[in-house]
Amino acid sequence: MASNLTPMLEQYHRIKGEHRDAILMFRMGDFYEMFFEDALKASEVLEIALTARGRGTDNEAPMCGVPHQAVNSYIARLIASGHKVAVCDQVEEAGASRGLVRREVVRVVSPGTLTDPAALDDRDNLFIACLFPTSEGVGAASIDLSTGEFRIAEARGEDSWRQISLQISCLHPREILHPEGTEVARHLGREVGTGVVFNVLPGWIFGRDAAFRAMTEQMGTLSLEGFGCQTMDLAVRAGGALLSHLRSTQRSALGHIHRVAVHQPADHMVLDGPTLKTLEVTRSLATGARAGSLLSVLDRTVTPMGARRLQSWLLSPPVRAARTEERLEAVAELAADHRRRDELRALMKPVRDIERLAGRATLGIANARDLVALRDSLVPLRGIASLAAGFSSPLLSGRPGPLISSDTAGPPGALDDLSDLRDLLGRAIQDDPAPTLHEGGLIRRGYDAALDDLRAISSDGRSYIAGIEARERERTGIGSLKVRYNRVFGYYIEISKSNLPLVPSDYERRQTLVNAERFATPELKQYEEKVLTAQDRIHEIEYDLLCEVRGQVTAQAGRLKESAGRIADLDVLASLAETAATRGYVRPVLTEETRTSIIGGRHPIVEALDTEARFVPNDVQAGGDAPSILIVTGPNMGGKSTYLRQTALITLMAQAGSFVPAERAEIGIVDRIFSRIGSSDNLAGGQSTFMVEMQETANILHNATGRSLILLDEVGRGTSTFDGLSLAWAIVEHLHEAGSPRARVLFATHYHELTELALTRPGIRNLTVQVKESGHDVIFLRKIVEGAADRSYGIQVARLAGMPRGVIERAREILENLERNEFGRDGLPKLARRHDSSAPPGETRPGQLSLFGPPADPAEAAAAAEIRGIDLDRTTPMQALDLLARIKGKLGEPG
Repeated sequence: MASNLTPMLEQYHRIKGEHRDAILMFRMGDFYEMFFEDALKASEVLEIALTARGRGTDNEAPMCGVPHQAVNSYIARLIASGHKVAVCDQVEEAGASRGLVRREVVRVVSPGTLTDPAALDDRDNLFIACLFPTSEGVGAASIDLSTGEFRIAEARGEDSWRQISLQISCLHPREILHPEGTEVARHLGREVGTGVVFNVLPGWIFGRDAAFRAMTEQMGTLSLEGFGCQTMDLAVRAGGALLSHLRSTQRSALGHIHRVAVHQPADHMVLDGPTLKTLEVTRSLATGARAGSLLSVLDRTVTPMGARRLQSWLLSPPVRAARTEERLEAVAELAADHRRRDELRALMKPVRDIERLAGRATLGIANARDLVALRDSLVPLRGIASLAAGFSSPLLSGRPGPLISSDTAGPPGALDDLSDLRDLLGRAIQDDPAPTLHEGGLIRRGYDAALDDLRAISSDGRSYIAGIEARERERTGIGSLKVRYNRVFGYYIEISKSNLPLVPSDYERRQTLVNAERFATPELKQYEEKVLTAQDRIHEIEYDLLCEVRGQVTAQAGRLKESAGRIADLDVLASLAETAATRGYVRPVLTEETRTSIIGGRHPIVEALDTEARFVPNDVQAGGDAPSILIVTGPNMGGKSTYLRQTALITLMAQAGSFVPAERAEIGIVDRIFSRIGSSDNLAGGQSTFMVEMQETANILHNATGRSLILLDEVGRGTSTFDGLSLAWAIVEHLHEAGSPRARVLFATHYHELTELALTRPGIRNLTVQVKESGHDVIFLRKIVEGAADRSYGIQVARLAGMPRGVIERAREILENLERNEFGRDGLPKLARRHDSSAPPGETRPGQLSLFGPPADPAEAAAAAEIRGIDLDRTTPMQALDLLARIKGKLGEPG
């Protein structure tokens, strides 16, 4: 670095030295400038021109800049490209000191701390997470900085990483912090790590005393007993470290974070990454978008808070029936009363994102337009509170009711309409304020007397100037004399050349033009100083008043969050009621039994997307007095996977508090839903599709309980037939013998041999998909009935897919031969035998491919004919033994 740097660049280098891992945006007047390496990176990402400061000198510095009014959009683009941004502002007005303008970093923005509304999805949370791993377990904390939502959890023992991964994956954090020297990314599941930025924090920030102090200071308490985490050492250390990091980077006290929620896995249904993905709970499997998911089907919320709350309910349903019954009672009341439901939804529709508006105020980045949006959002609250009070459901009215049990936190209380804050904002902020904070146009007339006096001076200028102009015309006798203003010369009197002899001696020349001269008078200069000083003071006072009002909003952040939470709950309940009423859903019955009974169940996503075809409903009876393991066979495209998924989705919807697509549904509370459906691989980790399948299945077998719901689809198909069948058979046996009560299992398979398990094990039942055959054509009836299939109709499906006709015909020939003559006397599949050139003409030896000739062994042909002629459905056990003896005799084997 050159020793003769300018004072400004010296200041830049000093601040940059404190933020080496971030792109430093350095405020200079109306622009944020970036220099040196930061400029090279930013100009490429932002596609803006790269220039240089001090070009041609020893201190030449590459630079680029963006307008300060649009800085948030540029920050979002830099964050999306994987960078961290430090925003350095002028913290005093230019000219306020004799030296260099003082500048400081006012916030550091990383992928997990974006707060600009344009960069956020208002229907989704944006979490930053922090993990504290030790040999005993893992502590976890997560915060949505934009809303103030704060959660902590911890897990101990050998299974701690898996438990934490499950909780973190549901939050989809953009950024994960962890102590330096720990390899957190390696321990987390790949679903958690996709698209997540990992950053390290110094180890001292996780110290026990420092973290506990950070937590209690933030909560405003002496202990954490009231939040249920006083003894959760690992979780508190993760939470305290995260709070300290955010306070440091945001230069804020984080006043909107005043409560911490402790996640207890035993209180919520667990849904792992593969299950969320295959069930398409929040994202479509095909597109990765919200559209086409269960969330999109159920989401008719009218506020951003409600949309986020609905997603939270779906990702973490309660496991106590009493909690869910409270929700179902509220949905039932709203579904039955469309008039009040419509009125409630109409009142909530104008409500903006109160949570995030309060968060912006607390972080000190809310402008006047944010405060107007907050004011307008508070206006409907009085009507909403009045309407909600008339309902009987405790969740709607806020009053205690018969459904409130010892399992629950009690009634939520009446909705606070925040009328005092609404009135303050109404008196203080103009209806259409300026978008910037330092150029005036923010505060309403009548709010501050001193401000109104200064405005009078500024606004009365036109009439005052007209008076000066009239008096000077009369005094000089110059009828064309004009008083004008420009930004360079201020106020002046303009007189044409022909009238210059009439100019009084007290006029002071300011500028000479071709046809005129411009002058000033003592009176005009005095007025100019007064007006310009007034305008500057107006801007200063308006900014100070706005900050004062913003501070009062910050002081009410707790009340704002409480009311936002009540609106979110009301919105979700009304949304679920609207969906139930329009789609014909019914109220499920929740029980503590390990039984699922669904009559006429439908797949909510398929039914919503396929508007032309009528969805074929199906029943499910699993657990309780019925077998708990259902083996589902049938053709491809017949609806097996749909049947599995709809059972899980109906269970999830019911437990979250939604009505369900069925004629009747009785759902025994489920602690976990496991789903092993479809194929995926992990090539980056060197894991094949089959390896991933086996890992996911192993996870199910290790962690399922008697209260779990398990979906297994085509397990074992990723390897050889015998290996796959053996594994599938052993898996079903393991689930059957695992204990009592058994998990409820739906196992879809093309291994028809598995259906034999139902003959010897009472806890297993066979189901199949009905089809109708006509020649080589097949019609999929999509109806699940009791029984077992003996064919998969794969060739018919291939024909429907457009496979060439020759391939289809050839496949039929091979299939018919395999079905007639699949194995030889040596037990080897004939398809696998190699050709032996030493064999006499027409003779097949072991190893020769022999698909279409006659059976090599006449005894085999006789045995096959004997078998084909038997009606197995009418064969008694004694007849079967006699048949076996005759076949062995034909094959020359001892009886």
